[in-house]
Amino acid sequence: MLIASTLALFVTLTSSGCSHSENHYLGLLGRSTTGRLNIGITFDQPGLGQRLADDTVRGFDVDVAKYIANELNVPEQSITWKQVLLANREGAIERGEVDFVAAAYSITPSRQQRVAFAGPYYIAGQDLLVRQDEKSINGPGDLASRRLCSVTGTTSSELLRRQYASTVRLVEFPRFDLCVTALLNSQVDAVTTDDLILAGYSAKNPELLRLVGQKFSVERYGIGLRKDDADGRRRVNEAIQKMIASGAWKAALSKNFPDPDFTPSPPPLAGRN
Repeated sequence: MLIASTLALFVTLTSSGCSHSENHYLGLLGRSTTGRLNIGITFDQPGLGQRLADDTVRGFDVDVAKYIANELNVPEQSITWKQVLLANREGAIERGEVDFVAAAYSITPSRQQRVAFAGPYYIAGQDLLVRQDEKSINGPGDLASRRLCSVTGTTSSELLRRQYASTVRLVEFPRFDLCVTALLNSQVDAVTTDDLILAGYSAKNPELLRLVGQKFSVERYGIGLRKDDADGRRRVNEAIQKMIASGAWKAALSKNFPDPDFTPSPPPLAGRN
C-alpha cells in the first residue's frame, strides 16, 4: 500500500510537467509562473527608486522592473517591492530574498563572481554633487583634502581616491540620502556616485545643490539575477530590448528625469555585458 501510494505521488509530480527546479527560486522563469515576483529596488533614490509616503514606489528603475515583470506575465499589483541596501544586493539575490534586483546596479567583474547580470539597461557615469554656492569643485581633481561622501559597498569612492585624489577624506553612509543631508549641512564637501543618481537629488533641491557635470567613469546598469539563471537572463535581455525599441524606455527616463539641464545617455544594447 505504501509502495503504491509513493508511486502514485511520483506519477502525479512527474506528469504535471512542473519539476522542483522550475518552481525553485533559482529560476526566474519558474518563479514568474507563480504569478508573483519579489523585486529588489532602492527606496531612497529620487528618480530611480523611491518609496513615497503612501507606500507606492516610483522611479526609472521601478519602471524598468515593471516592464520586465509584465513581459513575464506578472502584473504590477502582483509585485512585492523589497528594499535592498547597496552593500547587500548580492546577498539578497543569493539568499533568495528577491527574484531580481533593479537598483542602479553597475555590472562589474567582482559582482559577476556572485550574480548574473542582464542588460545593461542604462549607461551612467560617475560624477559629483556639490552645494550650489560651491565654486571651487568642478571635477574630481579638485577634491584633495576635501570631505567626500559615498555609500558603503559602492565602487565610487575607491575609484575617485585611487585615480584622482589620494588625500580625499572619505565619509561613508549606508544610504545616499544620508550623504545628501550631510552635504546640505556642510558636513561634507561633495557626494560622489553615478550621475543619474545625483541628478535625482539635484532636481529635488535645485536651489541648493548642483551636479558638477564632469563624468569620469562608465557605469553599466544591469538587472541582477541568480548566478546560474541563464534562461532568466535571456528573457530579461529580451524585455529590455523590447522596452527600448517600443519607446517605453525613453518615456520612462523623461518622466523620471525631466530637468532640461540634465542630458541622459542614449539607450544601450542589452546583452552586451
